[in-house]
Amino acid sequence: MKEVEDICKIRVKFHEIDSMRVAWHGSYVSYLEDGRESFGLHYPGIGYADMQAAGIYAPIYDMHLKYYASLHINDIAVIHTHYVYHQGARLDFKYEIFRESDNVLCVKGTTTQLFTDENGELMLDLPDYYKEWQERYLGIIHDDK
Repeated sequence: MKEVEDICKIRVKFHEIDSMRVAWHGSYVSYLEDGRESFGLHYPGIGYADMQAAGIYAPIYDMHLKYYASLHINDIAVIHTHYVYHQGARLDFKYEIFRESDNVLCVKGTTTQLFTDENGELMLDLPDYYKEWQERYLGIIHDDK
């Protein structure tokens, strides 16, 4: 199976800084979201617009962050978003966020999203668009399509 990764960059903004003049720990949650959005644009078929068009949602079920170094105002954060394959109707990603100026690792994280239908009911089967995405980018063949 192929490694599927996206890299995007964001600038740390003033409203993301806390009283210690570093990026507030909660800001990193939105940085992970930036990474997932960029990933979906880089690998079409799995982005939020694709999900909505199919009447499917993927709320966050689980999230973990580990902090190693701080980001400051106007730092450029380089967000590496890696797709992690798991069987089942879920999306898993792992992340690494680096400070561009010195390539220091600032944060590692993971997220798990579960698929739900328009009524918020948990889906147990893979959506067709997700199977197609896995075939296109991972080479996984789904015989039940």
